[in-house]
Amino acid sequence: MFTGIIEEVGVVSSLIRRSSFLRLSIYAKKVLQDLRNGDSISINGICLTVADMGRNNFSVDVSEETMRSSSIVLLKIGDRVNLERALLVGGRVGGHLISGHIDGVAEIKGKIKRGDGIEMQMSLPSDFMRFLVPKGSIALDGVSLTLQKVTDQGFSIMLIPQTIKTSVLAQKNIGSKVNFEIDMISKYVEKQLGGGPVSDTEKVMFNSGFLPIGIVDN
Repeated sequence: MFTGIIEEVGVVSSLIRRSSFLRLSIYAKKVLQDLRNGDSISINGICLTVADMGRNNFSVDVSEETMRSSSIVLLKIGDRVNLERALLVGGRVGGHLISGHIDGVAEIKGKIKRGDGIEMQMSLPSDFMRFLVPKGSIALDGVSLTLQKVTDQGFSIMLIPQTIKTSVLAQKNIGSKVNFEIDMISKYVEKQLGGGPVSDTEKVMFNSGFLPIGIVDN
């Protein structure tokens, strides 16, 4: 699990295509401090497993399914990426709970300078629009963001100075593709309103106060 609070911006150092996966290496500094082989790490919002450690970089293996459903195939050597280590139990959840399991790819439709911030207009596949509500949460390239406006065509978010400084979102251009993950609570609420068995994950989230009373009855 992740929070969407980016810890460091890394740089793609190599991309090696293997028979059934992509070996991706990232230059980094801060996240290497306690990273180990087998650990989970978020790269542009995608939960990946550390496969190898170097002195100033780490490598992950990206499956064909992840390449198909995310923007990771668009990366080039030298590109900058958002990095976040997995959430420590007992740590602060500064953004919102993020699984790192990407729902799809959104597109930047517009950018407007708003004082020291940047408003970005986004579009995403129509099947996911039902999950979005004003002031709700969404993760874009692993960054926890608040939905400002929601329309039939898309939504807008505001990048504050801190997000501009600590992530690569502000450097994206109109037409750029970014990974998105819908707020998991929205998915659970829709599932329960439509009926169906309660999962163990839903029970844990309810008992922890992340799901509202009435959603989980047993």
